[in-house]
This record gives sequence, C-alpha cells and structure tokens, in this order.
Amino acid sequence: MDSFYEGLHEECGVFGAYDLDGENIAPSIYYGLFALQHRGQESCGIAVSDTNGPKRSVLSCKGMGLVNEVFNPDNLGSLKGDIGVGHVRYSTAGASVNENTQPLVLNYVKGTLALAHNGNLVNAPELRKELEHTGAIFQTTIDTEVIAYHIARERLNTPDVEGAVKNAMQKIKGAYSLIVMSPRKLIGARDPFGFRPLCIGKRDRTYFLASESCALDAVSAEFVRDVLPGEIVTITRDGIKTDTSLCRKKLARCIFEYIYFARPDSFIDGIGVYHSRITAGKILAQEHPVEADIVVGVPESGNMAAMGFAMESGIPYGVAFVKNGYVGRTFIKPKQSVRESSVKIKLNVLRDVVEGKRVVMIDDSIVRGTTSEKIVRMLKTAGAKEVHVRISSPPFKYPCYFGTDVPSSELLIAYGHSVEEIRKMIGADSLGYLSLERLNELIGGKYEYCHACFSGDYPVEPPKEDIRGDFEK
Repeated sequence: MDSFYEGLHEECGVFGAYDLDGENIAPSIYYGLFALQHRGQESCGIAVSDTNGPKRSVLSCKGMGLVNEVFNPDNLGSLKGDIGVGHVRYSTAGASVNENTQPLVLNYVKGTLALAHNGNLVNAPELRKELEHTGAIFQTTIDTEVIAYHIARERLNTPDVEGAVKNAMQKIKGAYSLIVMSPRKLIGARDPFGFRPLCIGKRDRTYFLASESCALDAVSAEFVRDVLPGEIVTITRDGIKTDTSLCRKKLARCIFEYIYFARPDSFIDGIGVYHSRITAGKILAQEHPVEADIVVGVPESGNMAAMGFAMESGIPYGVAFVKNGYVGRTFIKPKQSVRESSVKIKLNVLRDVVEGKRVVMIDDSIVRGTTSEKIVRMLKTAGAKEVHVRISSPPFKYPCYFGTDVPSSELLIAYGHSVEEIRKMIGADSLGYLSLERLNELIGGKYEYCHACFSGDYPVEPPKEDIRGDFEK
C-alpha cells in the first residue's frame, strides 16, 4: 500500500496486565505486544513489578527493533512480576533512538511509575517548557515523559495514583491512550475525545488493558469492554473501579483505525474492523463503478476493501500480489534512493492473474503518490490491459497531530492536485476515492469521529509548533 512504503505508520501500541494470583506476567505481555507489532516496529519494551515485593522495584527491558528481536528467553525470564506494562513504538514525536523507547520508568518520592502511551499531545511543547522552568530535567524527547512528570507532581497532592492521573489529564491536550503501572495498581486512561483505542480483557484472575482486542485474543483473554473516551480504569486486588467524570459528549475517534491502522480481526468501540473495510469496498463500487475483469487489493488492508468491491460489483476477486513477509525493519523507512527497490522486495505481481485483464486495484490511501505509481507500473509491466485504482479513504490533504505521521500538506499529493491530475501522475486508467460524505458508514454512523486529515476540521486546535518526527522528503 502507498501508506506502508511512504511513511504513514501506525503510531504505537500499549498492553498492560495484572495477575491477581501472583504469577509472572511478562510472557503474556510479550505475546500481547507481538499481536500489536503492526502498530509500531521501531522499538518495544516491557516493565514489570511484584505487588508483593518492595515498592520501588521495577524490572524492565527495552530496545530498538521488533518484539522477537528485542526479547529472548533469558531477558524475558528475568522479568519477574505479577503486574506490568508493555509498548511497541513508531516515532511520531521524538527521535527514533533508544532513549525514547517505552515504557518509561520513573522513580520519585512516592515510589515508582511505569508508563506506556499511544498518541500525541498538542500542548506538549508548552508543558515541557513550563516543567523545565521549574527545574525538571528531561531524559527523552517524547511527550510521554511530559505526562509522567505531571502525574508524579500531581501525586504529591492527591491520595492515590488514579487521582494524579485525573488531575494530569486536565492539563494535557490531544490524543492519549495511557497505561500506568504503580507498585500495586494498573491504570488505563483514554483521552476525552477517544482518538486512540483502549480495551479491557480478562483471563481467569488476570486483567488486561490493550490497544486492540486482537492482543486479548493472543493471550486467550475474554474481551470485557472498551475503555470509554475520558474514562480512567483502575485495576487492583479488589478488581476494577472506574471514573467517568472526565467523559464528554463531543468525541473524535480516529476513523483511520478502521481504514488502515488496526488489525482486521480487532473490534474497536463495538465496530469490527473487517466489516468496516468490506463496507468501504462496497461504497467504492457504488461511487466509482467500472467495467473490469478482476478486483485485487494491495496487501494487507486493501484486501478486505477489494473483497467488498467485488461483492458489490460482481467482478471476480483475485490475489495479484505476493507479499514477502520476511522483510524486517530495514525497509520500514527507506530513503528516496532505495524506495523503489523496497517496493519490489515487499511485493511481487502474479503475472498469470493480471495478464491481459482489466484490473481494479484497491488501496487504503495515497500519500505522496510515488509508491502508487510504481505498483500501477508493476501491474502493467506484468501484462494488465488497464489498471483502475480505487482508494478506500478520501484524499489526504492535511497533517495529523494526534499520533499518526500524516506529513505536512506540501508533501501530500492530494493537496494542490485534482483527482484527474493524481490519476495521470500515478499512471492509472481511472482513479476514485471514497467520499468524505459516506465515511461515517464505515462505523455504521454510530458516533463522532476525527476526519481532520481529509477535511482540515480539527477537533482540537493544532499545535503552534510541530514536534512530530522527521518525514522523508
């Protein structure tokens, strides 16, 4: 998919667990992170504690790379504890360096905190400067540390950690799904707009918090429910208690979770991702019909939309691409000079499927357009008579500041170019996008969502200073 090769990445994934029977939790966190690997492939980490041990004892292991690269039987076996939190990261704010790996472990006067965060704060620069002027010394360049400092400071004036989290939430603005581990509690919090997902699971007497329900499946846990936007969930030996006093009516869940970010086997806020993508394909077939011989999807998120297009149009569905599943993170952020070779290494076209045929190619997005042009050319080189491109999202025109690295407008092909101009630039015989007006059908029209990257209508005022990670030009 265009977004996969051109720098649009899946923010981060968080996973927490508390075994009330006192068994070691690190193996479960490992498998949970493995299931969330699609949300971040640059770094990962696990921090655990023993609720029956000393309060200041937190064991952690973090590193750059994939989950199965960072962890091995030895370092995983050394993480002894019944409560813990894990994280997989793709940098949207802060450099991609070891210092910025999560979870962050903070030692302070009240004990220890370990935090994992998914999302971006829009007021992180102001909060950081405010803290620095009062003597705070930062070890990272990520806004997760800003959150950690505020929780630690608020804890000095509150009777419990969840109260400190609540007070901090009233200062920070933007997107955050947060898991906090204190010596005796596991806390989950979601920003009042609900930008990023977070859900609760249970297996026997073990509780889980996870970015996506697919991670609960990976540890054989039962899905309990989603954490509400603005809700604070606290898990202790006595079970779950909840605080919904910060919940609000205006919501802005990220629609792109359903189009691309989440795994198709996940359910987010009661909506199946698989069903959303099938629906997107059906809408595309209604809005942009075409005479063709076969419908194909660009792996992975384009596949389900292609199935939906085929169902609605009656055009046969086929598999035209072989994806190399063994390419590691070497090609996650290729430079311009090697981007073309990375596409060919990631994907190859099945000539027998497309030769002599009129092909409908479904993808989830077009970011810069360079990769789409290469894939269209690959199909035509393999003998496709025509290539009709259909995109299961509206055109990207504006940057995202809420945990997704949609780059600045000048780097987006749809900003300043018409659909017809884009069609010519990528070499397609026709091009059609999902309309903004029908986007809500992907979630059954059930709730408000954020579509700022398509419309420029931001639910929160964008930051004056863009601290997101560097993007490839």
